[in-house]
Amino acid sequence: MTTLFISDLHLDASRPQITRLFVDFVRNEATRAKALYILGDLFEAWIGDDTADETATEVATALADLHAHGVPCFFIHGNRDFLLGDAYARRAHMTLLPDACVIGIEGERVLLMHGDTLCTDDAPYQAFRMQSRESAWQHGFLARPIAERQMFAEQARAESRRYTRSVDDAITDVNHEAVSAALRLHGVQRLIHGHTHRPAVHRIDRDGAPAQRIVLGDWYEHGSILRADAEGWALSVLAHSAP
Repeated sequence: MTTLFISDLHLDASRPQITRLFVDFVRNEATRAKALYILGDLFEAWIGDDTADETATEVATALADLHAHGVPCFFIHGNRDFLLGDAYARRAHMTLLPDACVIGIEGERVLLMHGDTLCTDDAPYQAFRMQSRESAWQHGFLARPIAERQMFAEQARAESRRYTRSVDDAITDVNHEAVSAALRLHGVQRLIHGHTHRPAVHRIDRDGAPAQRIVLGDWYEHGSILRADAEGWALSVLAHSAP
């Protein structure tokens, strides 16, 4: 059986075609899988489990149906949906995993991450990440009225777009020393992550031994899926079905 990995779907009401693509994937291919791993940024923004959102409801229903088929779904928080909590995870029957975590796939220990912590050259982002992961910051944010949280999220997305356009691409990509350090810390030779929206399979060196970094793509125009089974690892595009 195949284990599936996806990330950076950025699901949002403004892009219903991608939500449909994801739901179709979950209700078809994913039902035949061993497990589904979502490595962050399932949603474009998440301002709390207490918000009413049709897209989130549709996704939760599809993932709950997947669970009913006996396929477990695991989730690592991304930089857009780090506030997704236990309440929504229970609705969707997702198991929350820490970022980073090591799992066993086809007899191999593999490191899973969202990927943003590897972008250590992006100092302004790392400073915000550290602040926003503090429990006091999160409690304070979630205590605000929903409308205020929504406004903050919209402003943050706009600022993120402006910032990304203003800096060199290398700043927002992973730092290779950080990658090597993560592989070394966890004692693995294979890393899977998303976040950078630069899908690729990188063959790298870890202390003189061959290693691999697999980067998942985003779902802005089409899907990006990593499939792992006894035959190996395959990163591919999931296209829309013909109307």
